[in-house]
Amino acid sequence: QTFQHYFKQINLSKNTFLIMMIGAARLCTRVAIVRPLMVANSPVFATRSLHSTPAVMDESLEQASKFIGAGCATVGVAGSGAGIGTVFGSLVEGYARNPSLKTQLFSYCVLGFALSEAMGLFCLMIAFLILFAL
Repeated sequence: QTFQHYFKQINLSKNTFLIMMIGAARLCTRVAIVRPLMVANSPVFATRSLHSTPAVMDESLEQASKFIGAGCATVGVAGSGAGIGTVFGSLVEGYARNPSLKTQLFSYCVLGFALSEAMGLFCLMIAFLILFAL
């Protein structure tokens, strides 16, 4: 059944029903529930001021931004762990294919491990710089 069937049953036009629904929705909003409609026969006007930047930088906001920046900087440590896993996985695969190249493969593996670990340590160093030096 359509809405028109229900409109005919309660003798409402479509526009009247929509106006009633919009009014009910407005009454259920948080602003209408929190503030009274009339106070001492004078209307209440909601005023909201917009501040794009605070006049004085709050210390808690600065601390929160440091934590967010340090968290973003430590994401690279996960990449370092994945790189180390890939390097040693490739060593095992290469050794399984050609065991006679064991020493050469191991030297390449140590080099790849060192480079991957250095990237992780650089990310960690930047995170500590953000937390304690700024």
